Formats: sequence, structure tokens, C-alpha cells
Amino acid sequence: MNLSTRDAQAYFAKPDPERAGVLIYGADAMRVAMKRQQMLAALLGPAAEEEMRLTRMQGAELRSDPAQLLDAVKAVGFFPGPRAVFVEEAGDGIAEAAQRALEDWRTGDAQIVVTAGALKKTSKLRKLFESHRNALAVGLYDDPPGRAEIERALAEAGMRDIPSDSMAALTELASAIGPGDFAQTLEKLALYKRGDTTPLSPEDIAACAPQSTEAALDDVLNIVADANAGEIGPVLRKLQSQGVNAVSLCIGAMRHFRALHVAASDPGGPGSGINKVRPPVFGPRRDRMVRQAQNWGVADLEAALTLLTDTDLQLRSAGQNAPALALVERALSGSFVVTPRGEMRQSDQFDWRRERYEFISDRLAVDLLFGSERPREALEAGATTDDIIHGFAADEAAFRARRRPHLIYS
Repeated sequence: MNLSTRDAQAYFAKPDPERAGVLIYGADAMRVAMKRQQMLAALLGPAAEEEMRLTRMQGAELRSDPAQLLDAVKAVGFFPGPRAVFVEEAGDGIAEAAQRALEDWRTGDAQIVVTAGALKKTSKLRKLFESHRNALAVGLYDDPPGRAEIERALAEAGMRDIPSDSMAALTELASAIGPGDFAQTLEKLALYKRGDTTPLSPEDIAACAPQSTEAALDDVLNIVADANAGEIGPVLRKLQSQGVNAVSLCIGAMRHFRALHVAASDPGGPGSGINKVRPPVFGPRRDRMVRQAQNWGVADLEAALTLLTDTDLQLRSAGQNAPALALVERALSGSFVVTPRGEMRQSDQFDWRRERYEFISDRLAVDLLFGSERPREALEAGATTDDIIHGFAADEAAFRARRRPHLIYS
């Protein structure tokens, strides 16, 4: 008999001990393992392992010795209570052994629980369980858990007072991460809220949800996105001391700015677009990213992404000899200093880096990078990048005139 996904959730919570066997299959091994674990716990109770009422075997073992499955099903236990034989990583190679065990199964025998990967409709094992009058076949697919399943998991974790906004956040999170990560998040939430009688809030979820980057990396990305230029150098040094390499930092920055671009380019505005970011963000981090997307705008974010992409390619090129972290620092600084129109980005918090740079302390770092103070002064005076580039024409012409007498070839 084939069991639908909705009916399967109810069955896993309260399995029928009079069933001869259950096949649980699916491409997601973690999802299959979690449902199998839930069903066995409900069927056998918490002491099944200690009381030797659960027998485990690998599918490969049955291919070499098919008779051991029927022997385990018919074995008499030392302790009272329901018994089960669990066969994992099964395939069509055990179909014959499973068929013999199902045909000879009688009330009081151990229930046969088989797990497998993705099985086609033509699979012998799948057809066996689907067609048997006293067996079930359950296919698990990549559909995210529904509200009922999440509520059951929360109740098992001891959390029942869940406001609608928190439930919406959990549903969104469950659809964005794997079942294992979601189960761990619920476990962390249960510990986080232990002894706390207040309702579960989106901030609680944000505190326990898995993050896409390390906290220190988030710090530097927020510094860049918030245009806090004076803080970027020390935080980069901290990241370097923690072993974060330049390429990883650049990739993390591109991921963060892509998320901001998704939010900023939504027709409904950043507040609506942030809901499309994956993995989803919650609580204060969500509010901060909405504010960043609003401050930057689509055009500036695209310019920053172009600069970061060019830097990533430069870091990976074979002939690159410049200090990698310095290249990333220049890209991160440049991404918020100048807009696509070549204008200074307006920010009350903006300032040029004033710490020692490349062992030089009597000049600003940006002047060292530019080669002189003139480009910086021009930017501060409101000049665009095109104005600055055109300003090089006179110096270039003078250099060509000085060089001409010394050319060997004309």
C-alpha cells in the first residue's frame, strides 16, 4: 500500500504495530533517517536498544545472506514489547529476502522497517511494499515541512506558544534549509527558551537560525554596507588572524551584496524584496539589510558587485603578486567610496583610513594607493572620476614630450 505524504506524517507519529513492514525511501538521506527515527521511537519506545527489541542490518548483508532477515523477524526477544528489524541502505537486491519475510510474517513477529534512496516506479522493492496487503511504502520528497509538521516538532521540543509571525518565520526557514539543519535549529530554540515563559519571537529564531557566514565576516560586510570606512582595516586584520583568506572574504562580500541587490531590485521595495533572500534573514539582521538596500539602491549595488567580481578574478589569476588582503581592502573601500557616476558617496560616517598603511604613517592610505593626494582632493572637492582621468592628460602629454628625445625607436 502506498501512503501519501499527509497520511505518512500521522502514521510516523503513531505507527500501527500490526503492520508487517514499512518502506521509507527518498533522495534526501537526512529526511529519510529522521522519519525512520521518529517512527521507530513511536513504535518501540525509548528503551528498544537497551532491551534488544531493535535489530539493525545493512542491505548489503542481506544480499550475501538473505535468510537472516526472516530469522531476525521470527526471533523471540528476551524482553516484552513490540520488536522491529531495521534494514538500511536497501535496494532491489534485497527484494527477494523482503518478499519471503513479508509472506511469512505473523502477528507478534518483528515489524520490518526498510529505508532506501530514491526508487523508481519500476523498482522491485518499491513495488513489493506498495502491492503487499499488510505493508506500506512511503516516498519522501523535497517538499518543505508543512505547518502541522512544524507544530508537532515544536510541541515535541516543549514549545507551544507560537505567535503567527514566528510561525511564518519558521515556515520560511524550513523551506530554505535542510531538514537536519532545521531539526538542530528547533533543538537550539528549545534550549534557548528553557525557563523562558515569553512567546517565541522572530528575534529568538534569528538568534538560533544557522548563518550563511561567520559572525566576524558578517561584521566586516556590515561595516562596508553601512559605509563605516574607519572600521574596515582593524576588522580585516582580525579576520586575517582568524585564518579567513582573501578569496573567502571576497566571496562572502559578493554574497552579501547580491542579497542586498535582490532586496533593492524588488518592485515592492526592499521591505518586500528581503523576503526573497535565501537563506532567509530574521530579526535585527533583516532590518539592517533592508536599511542597507534602501541606502545603496540598485545602481550602486551593481557597481559594487562589478568591483568585487573584478577583484575576485584578480585574486584567482595566475600572475597576481600583490598582497591579497590589500586588494580586498581596496575593493571593499572603493565599493562604498565612489558611486557609479563617479561621485563621492554621501555618508555622515565616511572618512578616509587614517591608520598606518604599508608601514607609512605620514600620508593617508588612499594617497599611497593613488600615487598622490590630488585624486583624493579632487574627489573631496566634488569632481567625478571622469574629471580626474581627464586631468591626467596634461601630465601625460608632458611626459611624452620629455620621453621623446630618449626613444631608440620612433
